[in-house]
Amino acid sequence: MLGNEKNKDKWFYWNKKIIVIGTSTGGPRALQTVLAGLPETIDAPILVVQHMPSGFTKSLADRLNSLCRIQVKEAEDGELIQKGVAYIAPGGFHLKVRKVGMSIAILLDQSELRSGHRPSVDVLFESVSEITDFAKIAVIMTGMGMDGSSGIIKLNQMGPLKAIAESQKTSIVFGMPKAAIATNLIDSIEDVETIANAIISYC
Repeated sequence: MLGNEKNKDKWFYWNKKIIVIGTSTGGPRALQTVLAGLPETIDAPILVVQHMPSGFTKSLADRLNSLCRIQVKEAEDGELIQKGVAYIAPGGFHLKVRKVGMSIAILLDQSELRSGHRPSVDVLFESVSEITDFAKIAVIMTGMGMDGSSGIIKLNQMGPLKAIAESQKTSIVFGMPKAAIATNLIDSIEDVETIANAIISYC
């Protein structure tokens, strides 16, 4: 049975939400589909880890920005995150967050690789889990391996979570979504074309 039951009935009482997305092989096309489906009025910031080498994430962000209604940019160390903006982790850097007063700032670092990755989905999810006054919407899409699954467990332990996994049907590689589904914390399994609507339904 799918579903994270923790705080399910109280979900919509949380007026502050943050969206986190992790993907790898096949991710750029999947991100285009999902981010292009989000309205510019979406009431949450979006943090993205796409496994990609240094030097490629800026052009990815710029291309997505030209195709989406929301703003898409490569994350910069120290900037305060804003609703309706998607921040993509730069290749070679972990994407983390920290509280600055009532705001949330991006923290980039080059600490050790996690499961062979930097940026790592798990590192992002675990960092966001520490921001306890926000409900979280986590999305795991196409990719090889298990990155993101332990992060989903941590997010669930720390507060309200809605989790979405891409279906095997539309995943180029089903490793990461399959591992996320195996946590039994996924609320919905979606084809890539319906992930944006699932996100919107939780905002």
